[in-house]
Amino acid sequence: MKKFLTTLSLAAFLLLAHNSGASAASNTYTVKKGDSLYKISKTTHVSITNLKKWNNLKSDIIRPNQKLKITKPATSKATNAKTTKTVKKTSNQVTAKNSQKVVKVFTVSASAYTVSCAGCSGKTYTGLNLKKNPNQKVISVDPRVIPLGSKVYVEGYGYAIAADKGSAIKGKKIDVFMPSHKQAIQWGRKTVKVKILK
Repeated sequence: MKKFLTTLSLAAFLLLAHNSGASAASNTYTVKKGDSLYKISKTTHVSITNLKKWNNLKSDIIRPNQKLKITKPATSKATNAKTTKTVKKTSNQVTAKNSQKVVKVFTVSASAYTVSCAGCSGKTYTGLNLKKNPNQKVISVDPRVIPLGSKVYVEGYGYAIAADKGSAIKGKKIDVFMPSHKQAIQWGRKTVKVKILK
């Protein structure tokens, strides 16, 4: 009987150890070819800011097979509780859906682009594949004005990510991504307000 209990205890210990390893493994994400911080953020429901902070990333560049921490530190519980509360819209805040503060607001000239053309790769400068993700909200920017990877709110377009750049996009100009040529033509060129979110 004693031998049976010892065997049973050992089996239970091994099972717990295995489960702990599986849990620990789920706290990391292995970068795949074609991944971007934006794509990983959407998949794991972790903000780009936290991905960069928790992994000591100084830029948006990531490499295949790189391991990224995707767990929220225990100290962030109080912060997470705050971010779930609904906040009133003010000149410096947006809804608590993202609970992000508006860092900067300025007016830009906005045109539209599409990747549904002959010879278009469909990949943004940051590696996001728009042909595979035609409903993504992406803008092309001048990185000196709006840093790549920034979350933004574009008047008339909605929440988006600054994930692309172009030779014609200089200064306070942006290009909004549209899934089709027809939608890009309908957008045309207009003057809109852009909010840079933290």
